[in-house]
Amino acid sequence: MNIVVCVKYVPDASADRHFEDDFTVDRVGVDGLLSELDEYAIEQSLQIKEKSASDENGGADGDGTVVTALCVGPEKATDAIRKALQMGVDKGVHVVDDAIAGSDAVGTSRVLAAAVEKIASGGQRVDLVVCGMASTDAAMSVVPAMLAERLDLPQVTLGSVVESQASGDSWEFRIKRDGDTATEVIGATAPLVLSVTDQSGEARYPSFKGIMAAKKKPLETWSLSDIGVDAGEVGLEQAWTRVEATEARPPRTAGEIVTDENGSGAEALVGFLASKKFI
Repeated sequence: MNIVVCVKYVPDASADRHFEDDFTVDRVGVDGLLSELDEYAIEQSLQIKEKSASDENGGADGDGTVVTALCVGPEKATDAIRKALQMGVDKGVHVVDDAIAGSDAVGTSRVLAAAVEKIASGGQRVDLVVCGMASTDAAMSVVPAMLAERLDLPQVTLGSVVESQASGDSWEFRIKRDGDTATEVIGATAPLVLSVTDQSGEARYPSFKGIMAAKKKPLETWSLSDIGVDAGEVGLEQAWTRVEATEARPPRTAGEIVTDENGSGAEALVGFLASKKFI
């Protein structure tokens, strides 16, 4: 089985994040890391691979299952791919091109789809594309659906439990989705685009052995021309959505200190909450 897991390099939430030119997130001038929500997609991909290797019938491809981490981002985005390799992914693909900067979900899905198609052109179809439920920077949650549409594949999004089993020459999946008012279980057959939530299972930590092994794993770098995407199809100018304006967060003001005398503190607290319409 051939699995592609899409990962994203995002600014560190604890760093001083800001916009570049007031329009796009600065991904070069700040520290970044692998999006935490994508670690769950990596974990599920690895569990499916382990299931195929341990299956009594060898699975659809036996222990030949390959997991590829695919990332679209700046030069430093290789850090996200290396983290995926350390966790157990077999190889990485990094699509990097200056023309991609400023792309929204529409442009990003265009690049990802073309990269997945190039991976499949190597002679083995892509059976499963796995994504996180959202990125921790944009949090739009729409790329998996757009990717499925571009690849002309069925999609099951926001899976909280993923079960898999071999079925002849293919793989079948049983996916649980938790909604606001109900839970549904969906059956699907590969090829498939799947996104998983942070409830799907705790992601593993890279072991020392995994960190050392990652240094020898292949990591390819592709440009837009390598995947057959015209630079005029992506980037800020072609984005369907954009930031119109930004402003810095106002400085934190000093709080009001109330001295509690004869129970007056409680009265002051209630008055404050009422003035803010919290009660």
